[in-house]
Amino acid sequence: MSGAGTAPSCRRRQLGGALLLVLVVLAGGLGGAEGKAHNYGDALQKSLLYFEAQRSGRLPHSQRVTWRHHSGLTDGLEQGVDLVGGYYDAGDHVKFGLPMAFTVTMLSWSLIEYGGDVAAAGELGHALEAVKWGTDYFIKAHTQPDELWAEVGDGDTDHYCWQRPEDMTTSRQAYKVDRDHPGSDVAGETAAAMAAASIVFRDANPHYAHLLLHHAQQLFEFADKYRGKYDSSIAEVKSYYASVSGYKDELLWAALWLHRATGRAEYLDYVVDNADSFGGTGWAINEFSWDVKYAGVQILATRLLLRGEHAARHRSTLERYRAKAERYVCACLGRNADGGRNVERSPGGMLYIRQWNNMQYVTSAAFLLSAYSDYLAEAGVGAVSCGEGGALAAASEVFALARAQVDYVLGTNPRGVSYLVGYGPKYPNRVHHRAASIVPYKHSKEFIGCTQGFDHWFGRRSSNPNVLVGAIVGGPDRRDRFRDNRENYMQTEACTYNTAPMVGMFAKLHRMARQEREQGPTPPAAAAV
Repeated sequence: MSGAGTAPSCRRRQLGGALLLVLVVLAGGLGGAEGKAHNYGDALQKSLLYFEAQRSGRLPHSQRVTWRHHSGLTDGLEQGVDLVGGYYDAGDHVKFGLPMAFTVTMLSWSLIEYGGDVAAAGELGHALEAVKWGTDYFIKAHTQPDELWAEVGDGDTDHYCWQRPEDMTTSRQAYKVDRDHPGSDVAGETAAAMAAASIVFRDANPHYAHLLLHHAQQLFEFADKYRGKYDSSIAEVKSYYASVSGYKDELLWAALWLHRATGRAEYLDYVVDNADSFGGTGWAINEFSWDVKYAGVQILATRLLLRGEHAARHRSTLERYRAKAERYVCACLGRNADGGRNVERSPGGMLYIRQWNNMQYVTSAAFLLSAYSDYLAEAGVGAVSCGEGGALAAASEVFALARAQVDYVLGTNPRGVSYLVGYGPKYPNRVHHRAASIVPYKHSKEFIGCTQGFDHWFGRRSSNPNVLVGAIVGGPDRRDRFRDNRENYMQTEACTYNTAPMVGMFAKLHRMARQEREQGPTPPAAAAV
């Protein structure tokens, strides 16, 4: 989030398409800047450290990011509920439920698709901890079947201060959705997160998985029965995480994850029966984000079609979901016949949606493209149809684009900058992040007041005293330009949902790079949990 009087960089997203796409395919092995191979295992390890830096609450003895300390220990106290824990979404100290839930959904999906690769890299324990830190909080926040606490803290007052979380003096007011004040979008996304996480914990912790599924089912029923946008019930969120796309995409998204977690036909019936009225087979949107889930919905629905996991009556509707899924894929590839509906690319090859925190769209697109290429490969489908008059795109081409986006993040770009903080020789040093920009609490427990941080730390030209390892910042503009300045929140602020999809991607590419070294190039088949 941003400093006093400035607009927040990680949110305020409006729906939007984009323009032209030119594919840059890496023809050789898995490479980095100047032909050097990237160390995807190192990137994976670093990406999981970032979630420890974003923790709120009482930190465990196993905490590896030692410049952080306990914070938010009275969250929920005024409302008589325990809301200690969870994640700060970005560079501030508000706990926003919608992006936090999306972060956990994407972390879980990473493990569902590529958990075997994460385990082989020795990071499964840390990945499970990252998911559980979020789901433990959601269990606390879901205090009644029809009640979910969706925000702690107030963005307006928070932005007037530049403090460490350990020193917070800002409001910790908590806000909820319930029957009289519905929030189908935040309840639906939280249901999706808990359903997806239940799959992740099914083998390692069956009791916990069952508990998560129970909460997910209750939350979905609440979201569906009492429909409404959460930003109409919680006015304080509108300037930060407004639900521009509405709640219908989250209802479809949650139903698909509940179907995957339970195998119950009623959830797939819901996705099929509401396909038209909820926009699932109507919207063709070139972004996938904490707000807009349609592309993810369409790709998950297509997976069921490709695997034959559906009744005969579902097929025609699932085919329409597939048409929209492939429109998204082809938009990223720049292959839709109506070129005005393709995604713009920077000269260096980065997918470009909009100037504020564009990296969130890059990382989420990379994950969707990779997962879709795996689904095609598993089904023995070799190509994507890019509509009437559009050429076929090979499944290998889809994955090549995903890989190119990951490599761009890691430094294969015109500036040679890694936008994954702490990775490689050159990365952002002035991340827009309160805790990272101020002397660690363990080194100086002297209280830093609300505006004191602005006076003594925010405007410094020197590097942050703490490296926010594993954070993926907002990144460059449409011409690959990037200014490493703490005040430049549109480009230097990082968000949890930027990094979450990359956990799976780094693990998959680490496995593929190892196989290439040992055996030569191999197909990008997934290794799932």
